[in-house]
Amino acid sequence: MRVVDLDRETVKSGIRDGSMLIIDVREPHEYEAGHIPGAVSHPLSTFDPQAVADLVAADGRRPVFSCASGVRSVHALMAAQNAGLDLAEHYKGGFKDWYGAGETIA
Repeated sequence: MRVVDLDRETVKSGIRDGSMLIIDVREPHEYEAGHIPGAVSHPLSTFDPQAVADLVAADGRRPVFSCASGVRSVHALMAAQNAGLDLAEHYKGGFKDWYGAGETIA
């Protein structure tokens, strides 16, 4: 399995320049309580690799998984890779790192 850890500054840069699609794999109640601006919700509990593949194909930006702390995002990467998707990047610190640093949330 291939996993590329991204830090907060890399994620911020990708959001700022419009090149990065943040796929939040936390549960709906976590997402609704606060998320990285622009992130789309695809909960790990109902994770559908085909839906993610369709989203990525339609969106065109660089897909990056994110969760609360970087654990579930790796599980999402495993599921995506096992389904044949060429995805490897995740936000290692996740929402806890983002929020803890005082970044804007939606």
